[in-house]
Amino acid sequence: MDVANKSTMSEFVLLGLSNSWELQMFFFMVFSLFYVATMVGNSLIVITVIVDPHLHSPMYFLLTNLSIIDMSLASFATPKMITDYLTGHKTISFNGCLTQIFFLHLFTGTEIILLMAMSFDRYIAICKPLHYASIISPHVCVALVVASWIVGIMHSMSQVIFALTLPFCGPNEVDSFFCDLPVVFQLACVDTSVLGLFMISTSGIIALSCFIVLFDSYVTVLVTVKHHSSRGSSKALSTCTAHFIVVFLFFGPCIFIYMWPLSSFLIDKILSVFYTIFTPILNPVIYTLRNQEIKTAMRKLKNRFLNFNKAMPSNYFSSYLLVLLNC
Repeated sequence: MDVANKSTMSEFVLLGLSNSWELQMFFFMVFSLFYVATMVGNSLIVITVIVDPHLHSPMYFLLTNLSIIDMSLASFATPKMITDYLTGHKTISFNGCLTQIFFLHLFTGTEIILLMAMSFDRYIAICKPLHYASIISPHVCVALVVASWIVGIMHSMSQVIFALTLPFCGPNEVDSFFCDLPVVFQLACVDTSVLGLFMISTSGIIALSCFIVLFDSYVTVLVTVKHHSSRGSSKALSTCTAHFIVVFLFFGPCIFIYMWPLSSFLIDKILSVFYTIFTPILNPVIYTLRNQEIKTAMRKLKNRFLNFNKAMPSNYFSSYLLVLLNC
């Protein structure tokens, strides 16, 4: 911590994605729409699963937690970026930068473990269906979710502690729209070639290893499904395909960014936008448009809401009449 005390940096300047005013307005509109759609879509999934008792199963319990994490991942930096486009104030304090690093790695680390838990759930459901109820119990599901958050907290704390040990003495321009170690540690007043090894070992290799494990589990599941032609197997194939799309689109950018932390290519910015803004909306899009149970439950929820609104005026009128009669 003595090294951290040598830092003279009080704030950083987030360069964002472009200096062009026209592009900034375009990004403002696009990212605002994506953020609102992400929050609304994932909120609908959470509400639908909670309200509909037919969806009170391990798979949808894990899906609900994935929606919560996606909303959190979309919120750690996107609202500030949208606001910065309007105000032109693109600075962030040193503590604010560390806070973004903490929450970014908290939510991504938690989502990685949760995606592995979801693949484990599908593996047991398809490859060992007779033992599914005994293996994937409610207590196991809760334990998997708690474990994912614990791993996320431990991972994010290691990143923040590492950032605190770095001396920053200028420049202070972060070539991104949020703070993350691959771009922040390049501003440190030390040899960054050695620091890159830490990034590769703690984030890049971990993400790659988890992706390989997930890929192997989904291949096993798909091979098992291929040998069956029943309706249930077709449904399982559709579910696993949707899961793997989310896994691939989430892990791909993370692996590229953290396996080459010293790069400064434009593709890094594009991938950062992809897994922090675009990926969180894939959850409601894929799971609502491809899942018949979710769509049916949402239609029921909409009908209940419409019927409730229709009944509201008459109820209020009846209550008003009762009050008058009592008077």
